[in-house]
Amino acid sequence: MAESSFFTVLDRVDSTNNYAMARIDDGLAKHGMTWFTEEQTAGKGQRGKTWASEKGKNIAMSLVLSPEQCKITSHFHLSSAVAVACFEFLQGYIDDENKIKWPNDLFWRDRKAGGILIENKLQGKIWKWAVVGIGINVNQTVFDRSLNNAVSLKQITGRTFNPVELAKELQALIMKRLDEQPGPEKILGQYNQHLYKKNNLVTLRKGGTRFDTVIKEVSSQGKLVTVDAIEREFDFGEVDWVL
Repeated sequence: MAESSFFTVLDRVDSTNNYAMARIDDGLAKHGMTWFTEEQTAGKGQRGKTWASEKGKNIAMSLVLSPEQCKITSHFHLSSAVAVACFEFLQGYIDDENKIKWPNDLFWRDRKAGGILIENKLQGKIWKWAVVGIGINVNQTVFDRSLNNAVSLKQITGRTFNPVELAKELQALIMKRLDEQPGPEKILGQYNQHLYKKNNLVTLRKGGTRFDTVIKEVSSQGKLVTVDAIEREFDFGEVDWVL
């Protein structure tokens, strides 16, 4: 371990989200604490998927947040605020063609540069903690064949970066945005402003059926709103993108 009590660098863990959740269970977590790791052996992606990352090449980090201290009551408000902060972070290094792909992936053109996974800790019905896991491809240039749309900052810019320093910058940006609290309506507007494929025809899959529809926006409840013959709304996990 290294760094400060609020930003810790780990050599190797199964998952930074698992590590952060264990600190909550141990009563050792404080709002804003962040754990970065050089290597994850079982990194988590959305909907039970894994997040593969080459050792020492990328950002793999988790922040522990108190929704009460953030003054956030909606899960999607937190998710959208973090997504917008990550988008702004990438904008500092890639000045165009960045998008937020619903629900919380970070895309450059049609390629995935990063992703966010938020897991929550409840006490009864009270939302006590959120563990925000973030993975961003930084210096990796060779990806598993199954990740045919992955892309890194190095591939886009031609530059080599220090992942730890980038992670500290991202942590500070997220905490600043949460402290400023622009409100859910403004955050949602920014999220939709940068929404991947907004106003474009896309192919989605629901169950075994593919269909074409136009991305309209994401609602305040975090549902994807699309239009074709009719307007439709989809919950997270209800449809898959066909890219």
